[in-house]
Amino acid sequence: MKILVFNAYYEPEMIASRYMTTNLYEAMANFGWQVDLYVPYPTRGVTEAIKKEYRNKKLEYKCGGKLIIHRLWLPNETKNIWQRILRYLMMNCAFIVKALFLQANLIFVQSTPPTLGATAAIIKKLKGMPFVYALHDVFPDSLISAGITARNSLMWKIGRMVENFTYKNADKVIVISHDISGNIIKKGVSLDKVVVIPNWVESDKVTPVAREDNLLFEQLKLDAKAFYIVYAGNLGHAQNIDVILKVASLLNDNPAIQFLIFGSGNQEKTYKDEAGRLKLNNLRFYPIQPYEMVKYVYSAGNIGIVTCKKGTGCGALPSKTWSIMSCGRPVLANFDENTELEHLIKTEKIGKFTPVDDYEAMKKAIIEYWLDDDSCKAAGNNARRYIENNLTREVCVKRYIDTIAGISERA
Repeated sequence: MKILVFNAYYEPEMIASRYMTTNLYEAMANFGWQVDLYVPYPTRGVTEAIKKEYRNKKLEYKCGGKLIIHRLWLPNETKNIWQRILRYLMMNCAFIVKALFLQANLIFVQSTPPTLGATAAIIKKLKGMPFVYALHDVFPDSLISAGITARNSLMWKIGRMVENFTYKNADKVIVISHDISGNIIKKGVSLDKVVVIPNWVESDKVTPVAREDNLLFEQLKLDAKAFYIVYAGNLGHAQNIDVILKVASLLNDNPAIQFLIFGSGNQEKTYKDEAGRLKLNNLRFYPIQPYEMVKYVYSAGNIGIVTCKKGTGCGALPSKTWSIMSCGRPVLANFDENTELEHLIKTEKIGKFTPVDDYEAMKKAIIEYWLDDDSCKAAGNNARRYIENNLTREVCVKRYIDTIAGISERA
């Protein structure tokens, strides 16, 4: 079987959950399928040297030639939202034109950017090829979460049209959580079209690291005796880093408790300015780290934090949750109630849950773990055990393979 894959990003780019894309496409190829991946030249989070290196790599062959990576030229990505939108539109047009001259048994796309689903739907109509859509973030709900637009705005209405067009034409929609499944089913997607396959973690690579073996303590001059709370990821509107700053201010007079934030994003300067205004001497910002350092980042903390802006947590279960758990650390969530994340934390006893913006509850949870090391470690052990039993690469990737194979057989 031959699969056409269209992606906005691919390694060596620094994107969230890069390893999952690599794992999945290599698994497809190793299963015996021919996978042709079309993707722009790398731009996000890479050095000029890497950009220069890849300008001469129009084709790459992996997995014994079963995975072929076709690189396309596009302007470099910037942080300007309108430039990104234009770049995505150029990319979508390029993919459609390419597809006109290609044949395959199936199209596979993911939801970054969300217009990729509509692009695949157009190609399906033009070429008659079935397509599978992997949905990681609900659009246009995500635009509201990011503070880009408001419900019932023109942009939101256009987004809903794109969303409906994508779901209507997809042969299968793979979602990462039951919350997302419920979201799109309410919007009219038939139950038999939706498959829930959670994101996985490379549990053999993202492992607990003892403090004395953690490279970051030497590199960042961290006090090995302190109690650390770690946040790592995007510093945007939807992540609600304000709540971390507020709790840090409430604990600013306790030097034993420290906050470490690893990340970047369009609200980075705002958050840093606010931390300065609050005169936080217990919180430090660091650049986002490469994937190879994830185990050191989360293992540096006694606790890992997951946050969201009120009303945005129902559409996703942040993948950083799995990385925190894989490192054997408890999850401290400040998140929307009645979500899959709340249910997971409470039923599996892998951390503590606090409602969005409940600063006092979050402060109380931190102090409880600080004072009770045995309870903190027990929750971390439960978290690691859950990953090993449920969310390994082998288990989740096989479900993708089975789902895609089922569509191919019916096509």
